[in-house]
Amino acid sequence: MPTIPISEAKPEYDVVIVGSGAGGGQMAYALTLAGLKCVMLEAGRSYDPVTETAMFQRGDQAPLGGSSTPEKDFGFFDATIDGGWTVPNEPYTQASDKPEQEFKWWRARMLGGRTNHWGRISLRNGPYDFKPCSRDGLGFDWPISYETLEPYYTRVERLIGVYGSNEGLENTPDSPAGVLQPPPKGRVGDLMTQKAGKKLGVPVVPIHRAVLTKALDGKKLAAKLHPGDKKAQKIVADSMTQRAPCFWATACGRGCSIKANYQSTTVHLPPALATGNLDIIPNAHAREVIVGKDGKAKGILFIDKTTGKEERVKGKAVVLAASSGETVRILLNSQGGEGVANSSGLVGKYIMDTVGSNLRGQIPALESIAPHNDDGAGGSHFYSPWWEYEAQKKGQLDFARGYHIEIGGTRSMPRGNSPVPGNFTKGLYGKKLKEEARRYYGSFIGLACRGEMIPNENSFAELDPDVKDKWGIPVMKWHWKWSDHELNMAAHAQKKFTEMIEAMGGTAMPNPNKPGSKSILRGGEVIHEVGGALMGADPAKSVVNEWNQSWDIDNLFLCDGSPFPSNADKNPTLTIMALAWRAADHIIEEARKGNI
Repeated sequence: MPTIPISEAKPEYDVVIVGSGAGGGQMAYALTLAGLKCVMLEAGRSYDPVTETAMFQRGDQAPLGGSSTPEKDFGFFDATIDGGWTVPNEPYTQASDKPEQEFKWWRARMLGGRTNHWGRISLRNGPYDFKPCSRDGLGFDWPISYETLEPYYTRVERLIGVYGSNEGLENTPDSPAGVLQPPPKGRVGDLMTQKAGKKLGVPVVPIHRAVLTKALDGKKLAAKLHPGDKKAQKIVADSMTQRAPCFWATACGRGCSIKANYQSTTVHLPPALATGNLDIIPNAHAREVIVGKDGKAKGILFIDKTTGKEERVKGKAVVLAASSGETVRILLNSQGGEGVANSSGLVGKYIMDTVGSNLRGQIPALESIAPHNDDGAGGSHFYSPWWEYEAQKKGQLDFARGYHIEIGGTRSMPRGNSPVPGNFTKGLYGKKLKEEARRYYGSFIGLACRGEMIPNENSFAELDPDVKDKWGIPVMKWHWKWSDHELNMAAHAQKKFTEMIEAMGGTAMPNPNKPGSKSILRGGEVIHEVGGALMGADPAKSVVNEWNQSWDIDNLFLCDGSPFPSNADKNPTLTIMALAWRAADHIIEEARKGNI
């Protein structure tokens, strides 16, 4: 993908964008198509999934069969080429040495950021999710409603392509007719789980994911996305014609050389570059927001990783979309560590992640099934949206918010590790080992809780006073604590998963019905961190307004997950993009008026 060195940058841009993932990519797309000149700073190297994706290789064609290693936690083929739980030369620290109070921070140092790696689950926040405090008195309300963001959800779905179905379920919004792509059929594990769910009153329906199941009608969609703008329509339509529908090859986390799934690098950035209005500077490690004497943002100071030198780019407006933790780091390090946009004192506060708790079951009915290709669309086909709103309303549950259930397992292509747990083949060899491996392969189903965390004062990030990265920049220090709501949610999920597995005639393993404290994943481990620069209606109690615009610096916008006042059980990426597009429209209008 074309990039430039800092030596070729313009003296000033309309907008400087830090980050190239969901928020930054959406910003670049909307702003450049509207004619604004933008520069994008990416902390990692350039990356082109069309030429670099290992889409068609088998496990035996990779080191260690493609299995996980400390350097590649999700396996050799994972699209995160630089980054992960640790990033060379860029450490972070913990405020506690207790494992349950540690925060695991996933960072992607590559063009497109986490959009190269993510699960593509694209769920809209529902009406309840924007006003959670009004419902149960906990956490914070958003200053906007579902109705405010609904048109932008629709725009994003049309642009990126989302498969799924409309089920009319409570607080699980449908999309307008004709917007969603057809969902793929349920795999055997999905259908088994759906059958068990009917017995227990748990809905199991097609999930919404950003993967094409049919070719996009570029001309028709571009006209809807950019009415009256023939130039933008042609650019977008041309870009859409370069995307092919999924043909069920390999996991989406590898990236997609045919552009069937959404990645910023294949959906947002190509049309933005085609406008001629976007420059991308890779290996640009943002240090701080440059603020002038007039209190306006003037650009970004960054480290050029290829030379180690400090560099600057100037802009009339600045967008931080580096991921919530990185955006907080940049804000706090600005003005020599004094910080910016922090008159409320809330920058870095109320960091949230998704509640995770998993359980696996062995299902005898799935033993010795005929060999078949069960890979599917590279990720989830079905899921269970939260169904217990009425029970919570009646006070029958000991936690305030909900979770959805993701379904995994079935006969996915093996990697270097055995697809059958060792206790099922222990002590076997030769013919008997092969027979038992064939018997049990594909007979395991995994259920995963992905739930809402309520923001709390004990989960936050600050600058470490002592530790610096390779370039002398203070690093992030994480504080973390789950509340009883999240722990009780995890315990509820373990019990429900056990019931569902037993309803399939299976056995939960290895230890069902574990308490929440023993079954909840660590903070950050689901890779959904949001918060740290909350959106609100009161400058004294929030960092940005409803337009993702800093209260203190009106030409500074935060367009990743950092402004989230709550973290619903719905995965955050679709909402990040919808908010970014709405903020981009605001910037475009302000630029038209001469205010930016």
